[in-house]
Amino acid sequence: MSAIALGMIIFAYLCGSISSAILICRLARLPDPRQHGSGNPGATNVLRVGGKAAAASVLICDVLKGMIPVWLAYYLNVQPFYLGLVAIAACLGHIYPVFFHFKGGKGVATAFGSIAAIGWDLSGLVAGTWLLTVLLSGYSSLGAIVSALMAPFYVWWFKPEFTFPVAMLSCLVLVRHHGNIQRLWRGQESRIWQKLKNKKKKTTKEIAQEQRDDNDD
Repeated sequence: MSAIALGMIIFAYLCGSISSAILICRLARLPDPRQHGSGNPGATNVLRVGGKAAAASVLICDVLKGMIPVWLAYYLNVQPFYLGLVAIAACLGHIYPVFFHFKGGKGVATAFGSIAAIGWDLSGLVAGTWLLTVLLSGYSSLGAIVSALMAPFYVWWFKPEFTFPVAMLSCLVLVRHHGNIQRLWRGQESRIWQKLKNKKKKTTKEIAQEQRDDNDD
């Protein structure tokens, strides 16, 4: 392994360790995603606790954490195998962030960003798989699981030299979703639309209560 490859792997891990969800929620004065909702510092949970704008910001930053290191490694002529290790390092940083006591998210958006850097055709297929699964089922976690399962096959078809590292990325994502897999199997996983609906109802009740309090004053 060259010094450049090793340096990019370390850089990727440090980039991944920057928790976009925690930092954006702090800047926007939103609840800590680790202590509300599902407890996962990721875009889906930020959507529950902070709304669409905050969630979109987190999603973009998480994607860039995987995309930028892989792009840089590619332009520095890092070999394909080590390029895959750079992508894995970024996801490991997101899952086990050194800056946040090694307690991070599930790595889906960061893994997607890493794959997007490999090729837009691959990222389009992965994103399409996630979106179609979520639209048909309503489960964000199921979309991530199905996308992780399909990603190695997509890569094998288009760019087989990246099949092994992408398969390792998929394994990381699946391991992080073991709790979701169990809840899906037992029929206990909540659909994302239902969670947003419940949040909206709760907000309406809170507003009504505030109005009653104002009238009482």
